[in-house]
Amino acid sequence: MIFENWMMFGNDTTQQAAMVSALVSLGIAFVIFMILLCLAVYIYVAFALMTIAKKTNTKNRWMAWIPILNFYLITQIAKQSGWWTLILLASFISFGGIAILAVAIWMFWLIAERRKLPGWFSLLLIIPIVNLVILGVIAWKKKR
Repeated sequence: MIFENWMMFGNDTTQQAAMVSALVSLGIAFVIFMILLCLAVYIYVAFALMTIAKKTNTKNRWMAWIPILNFYLITQIAKQSGWWTLILLASFISFGGIAILAVAIWMFWLIAERRKLPGWFSLLLIIPIVNLVILGVIAWKKKR
């Protein structure tokens, strides 16, 4: 049955090979696109976090570029204990996304208030795409 369906696409093995080659090429192109997209988002978020640290006079701004240390940097910008970093990392293992989301919203609420912005901006971090815009507003908006 499967062989018969496969043969429906052409009796010639060169046509089948060309089709498989096209599908593999499309898959590789998609993977490359996704890697580049993730890299671009990572660079944007790290640069925004580094800018927020600079504008709040937080030391060690370079931590924005290192995956685990950027959690620590967020706690320092929010003027919270570094132990919150361990809580964030532990929530990855035990509670999952909801605990991380709740703590992240609270941290960014404090960060927005330090930047003289309304704290409720951090609630918009829940919405995909909008979260990147809000992070940019927190990072690059001029003080009132």
